[in-house]
Amino acid sequence: KYPLNMKKTWILNFSLFILQIFTSSEALDVTQYGAIGDGVTDDSQAFLKAWEIICSGAGDGQLVVPVGMTFMLQPLNFQGSCKSNPIVVQILGNLVASSKGNWKGDKDQWILFSDIEGLVVEGGGEINGQGSSWWEHKGSRPTALKFKSCNNLRLSGLTHVDSPMAHIHINQCNDVSISRLRINAPESSPNTDGIDVAASSNVIIQDCLIATGDDCIAINSGTSNIRISGIDCGPGHGISIGSLGKDGEIASVENVCVQNCNFRGTTNGARIKTWPGGSGYARKITFHGITLDNVENPIIIDQHYNNGDSDKATDDKLSAVEVS
Repeated sequence: KYPLNMKKTWILNFSLFILQIFTSSEALDVTQYGAIGDGVTDDSQAFLKAWEIICSGAGDGQLVVPVGMTFMLQPLNFQGSCKSNPIVVQILGNLVASSKGNWKGDKDQWILFSDIEGLVVEGGGEINGQGSSWWEHKGSRPTALKFKSCNNLRLSGLTHVDSPMAHIHINQCNDVSISRLRINAPESSPNTDGIDVAASSNVIIQDCLIATGDDCIAINSGTSNIRISGIDCGPGHGISIGSLGKDGEIASVENVCVQNCNFRGTTNGARIKTWPGGSGYARKITFHGITLDNVENPIIIDQHYNNGDSDKATDDKLSAVEVS
């Protein structure tokens, strides 16, 4: 048997060890690195500095954008690969893009996460793309939030508003879960897709409210094993496969299941769109358990899609993407 004082020492040391386990994990806050959060000051460099620290393995891989603050950001690339896995980005406050007149840098996207394994982006905050100043612009317009080559990706809980172009773009990703998002833009806003998926596989999109000026969800070439459920879509252009086959593209989309979705006041419901002159296939596409209310084209398969470009709507294209 141990002496009484040795028992007390062991119990005390064990308690301190347990306490250390539960207090050693400390998330990093962007304000620790100079972010002001007044909605006017450019906080881009502070965010990049915080990301560099998190990506290197500090802060238990958790980065917090605090509630009650608004952070104005120029185009940013949160680049991997990272030592931390997973990395959890909690957006509790609001992110707002620079206006078009003050935009600096890449016009392809505003916020880019690339080459990151095990990324989680979540929270109750808002991502505002300030799109109204871009919508009449004829040139390049940025996607608000893009994920490229991010496997094991989780995105949930956020509100996305007024992107200059698509709100969310998933590209070259595998094992993706998107849930409980709100995406809003005016019905008249051009090309403001809710969620675009391209060249990706094993993607789940569920329980989202999407109201935009274009496709609520668009599944583009190179995608497979896509599950979409519990989506409230409208206004917008529906849930679309494509467009596929533009400029003679060899396109492929397969194994897409859309179920238990509601379409209200949309231009389209279930939609497949392909360009004349393309080739490839869209196969094993299923829509079931969908509700359509005041939908102009409940089900539409358009194999002569031209997106309003009459110069490309020629009748001499013999090839087409096979739909089955």
